[in-house]
Amino acid sequence: MESVFTAENLVALLTLLALEIVLGIDNVIFIAILSGKLPEGQQARARATGISLAVITRILLLLSITWIMRLTEPLFALGDHGISGRDLILLVGGLFLIGKSTFEIHEKLESTEQNRSAVVVASFTSVIVQIILVDIVFSLDSVITAVGISGNLWVMVPAVVIAAGVMLFFASPISSFVEKHPTMKILALAFLILIGFLLMLEGWLHEEVAELHLKNYAYFAMAFSFAVELVNLRLRKSHEPVALKNRPPASAVGGHD
Repeated sequence: MESVFTAENLVALLTLLALEIVLGIDNVIFIAILSGKLPEGQQARARATGISLAVITRILLLLSITWIMRLTEPLFALGDHGISGRDLILLVGGLFLIGKSTFEIHEKLESTEQNRSAVVVASFTSVIVQIILVDIVFSLDSVITAVGISGNLWVMVPAVVIAAGVMLFFASPISSFVEKHPTMKILALAFLILIGFLLMLEGWLHEEVAELHLKNYAYFAMAFSFAVELVNLRLRKSHEPVALKNRPPASAVGGHD
């Protein structure tokens, strides 16, 4: 145990904690948007359940490091590219994120007159299933990053648990902020499309993506867009924001599983 409390492990823990929090933001945004489709009384429970499932998934994957490492071994080749189990998960997960985010944008902005007159409320079970699917994708990416930084479980597990606590703490404020400002919701969905595209690139061209630092550029673009929108909100705070369509009221029924 003494060898665990070293300067090297402390630096690895802090580095990994910072990365886990950054990677977790994407997860929290997706959970916030999905939970926003539920009646108000179920939203907090959906967020807590989604983040808890993300933590459980990450810890189970960390405890299966041998299996995780096998996922990086090529299963077959497409041209000059070897495709591993991890690549397949990232490709499918990226497609799911792009498709789901595009569908959500369409639902919020382009719903028909018939849909406008009938409030569509998602079921708790369907929201949790979608959260689980995205948790798996984000967790795999997160765990492989963690293993690359430190192969020590005594470093990785605390980092994941602490990051989850931070995610849980900020999930409600993020959710409220996104729901209050429709432009932020659309911007967040656009971010998820970009993240889905990055996941697909990483699954297909992972070495090239790492060498070109595409994730750094993408996160800079998202941070810059977010900052610009904060300025817009500050300058136009006297204006009433538009109401997005298909937003479930607090008293909506039909949201039970």
